[in-house]
Amino acid sequence: MADPVLIGEAMTGGYGGADILHSCTIAVEKGQIAVIVGPNGAGKSTAMKAVFGMLNLRDGHVKLNGKDITALSPQARVARGMGFVPQTNNIFPSLSVEENLEMGAFIRTGDISETMEQIYTLFPILRDKRHQAAGELSGGQRQQVAVGRALMTRPSVLMLDEPTAGVSPIVMDELFDRIIEIARTGISILMVEQNARQALNIADKGYVLVQGANRFTDTGQALLADPDVRRSFLGG
Repeated sequence: MADPVLIGEAMTGGYGGADILHSCTIAVEKGQIAVIVGPNGAGKSTAMKAVFGMLNLRDGHVKLNGKDITALSPQARVARGMGFVPQTNNIFPSLSVEENLEMGAFIRTGDISETMEQIYTLFPILRDKRHQAAGELSGGQRQQVAVGRALMTRPSVLMLDEPTAGVSPIVMDELFDRIIEIARTGISILMVEQNARQALNIADKGYVLVQGANRFTDTGQALLADPDVRRSFLGG
């Protein structure tokens, strides 16, 4: 097995004095799509935030490209190659689409036009609406802006917290198609997703969390085929 590009290993921690994660391990290899699923309150988004440095760990560590980044701030992790798209408040609604993308390139120096063009190729609707205020777009289009903005930093790992929350099934399928395209460029994807069945269908690796701990870990297809996973988490 290749070394993971990103691993949060044996993570234990939470907010205040209460631990939400209990020796939880999440990893993703280069160009892979790894998906975190589980029931409400399982610690899925908390695990993502722990990997991104938004949560102090009491135990365990996080490594990116082989280097320990456990002590780094989220901003420093972005500079090292992590992109993060939170579930809410993930765009600047009063700014245009193009201005949102430019804001994503805040850590870069030099020409960003090539990356901007790649994002417009990936999300053609954003090119059409590039001068429109991002807050006027549909939910699915706003998510495309948020993902595009994170890609402007040229991350090695893109982390998505509930990217399809509140969008229609057609828009969800389209977003998942774009996520597959991003992974094919060599960017690793780590994603928390409520639509477990659809997410596992595109996942190279799946993590089922229950009460902040790993319950099942396997390929997406193996988890979809596992009768225990199907019965407990996928509705049969």
